Amino acid sequence: MLGGALTFAVYGLHLSLDVWLMGSALAGLAILNLVTYARLHSRWPVTEIELFSQLCADSVIFGFLLFNAGGATNPFIFILLIPLLSAAATLSRRFVILMAVVVILLYTTLLQVYRPMVVAEQSHRHSILNLFDLHVTGMWINFLFTSVLVTWSITQMQQALKQREQTLQQERERRIQDQQLLSLATMAAGTAHELGTPLSTMRITLSEMAQDHPQDSTLQEDIELMQEQVERCSERLQQLARQVRDDTPCPSTFGTFLTQVLDEWSLMRPDAEFELVPLPPGLSQARLQTFISLQQALLNLLNNAADANPKGIEISAEGEASHLKLKIHDRGAGLPLEQADQLGKPFVTTKGRGLGIGLFLTATTLAQHQGEVRLYNHPEGGTLTEVRLPLLSEDPHHA
Repeated sequence: MLGGALTFAVYGLHLSLDVWLMGSALAGLAILNLVTYARLHSRWPVTEIELFSQLCADSVIFGFLLFNAGGATNPFIFILLIPLLSAAATLSRRFVILMAVVVILLYTTLLQVYRPMVVAEQSHRHSILNLFDLHVTGMWINFLFTSVLVTWSITQMQQALKQREQTLQQERERRIQDQQLLSLATMAAGTAHELGTPLSTMRITLSEMAQDHPQDSTLQEDIELMQEQVERCSERLQQLARQVRDDTPCPSTFGTFLTQVLDEWSLMRPDAEFELVPLPPGLSQARLQTFISLQQALLNLLNNAADANPKGIEISAEGEASHLKLKIHDRGAGLPLEQADQLGKPFVTTKGRGLGIGLFLTATTLAQHQGEVRLYNHPEGGTLTEVRLPLLSEDPHHA
């Protein structure tokens, strides 16, 4: 923009300016800006002293340009405020004060020391009215330049502040979720440890009861059923411990992973009746990163659908550019509107029973794997659960 103003002043207004001297100054300013841009985008942090020094260099170059273009009589004298505005937006108070002192000293100096744009010998070619018109025109151009600069700067600052606020809010919510998840994990670990003792006691007691009453067939059947339940609880606790230890990423095709999840869910919930809509072409071979915790998260969602209504569950999937979307449509009562915005938070449930942590754990697990879950009331009734999972990028060297 300064280069355009110089060109307009020389060829449009026919002012007597040293083009080569001012062009060299503009070239130096451009080089300084390029160095500053590269420095700000490097991985090393920029110190306040370094940024202050660069702003001072900008001010000196601006002062040199103004010295060769009329000094304080130049309507573009307010360009000296640009480094001060930048300092006020980025630096601490003491550096802003120092920057203000530098700018004021430059302005005061340019009031007395400068090269006039109009040479005295040529004054007969310029009436006082023409000089006044020239100054007014320059002030108008300067006003336009200042308006654009202030508008752009304030807009960028507002956008940066808004983005920073959103980032801080997301980080705050993530930390709250991490704390809640840590609390749940601590309680779960303590509960699992404490359950080992009563399960062992029940196992011994049931064995003694079976030996004391060998002739009571009805009691023996009840004891056998209770022993099966105790063993199932013990195996489940051991399985949880193994899953936490062995939860490592494993690349897999979506079709294989979905089949594994549905097979395990069928064993867990034999009462559930579901229909798997045929996958779109190519989606079955799409690759994604699978985890045991991810499988458990999908099982939680499927169990929620079966709890709502075990009949008529529809499961479908569709592919996107870098993600896939798994849909689970149950025929239950749908979502209560008063709780719709609270779903996914701990201890919030739409069921008459349950602790209200299943969906929270599922949402947290999916978020850790760059996925997400959303629940809607389906137009045909029931709840539509959408799970978005990232796909692995294709390896061009993979055969």
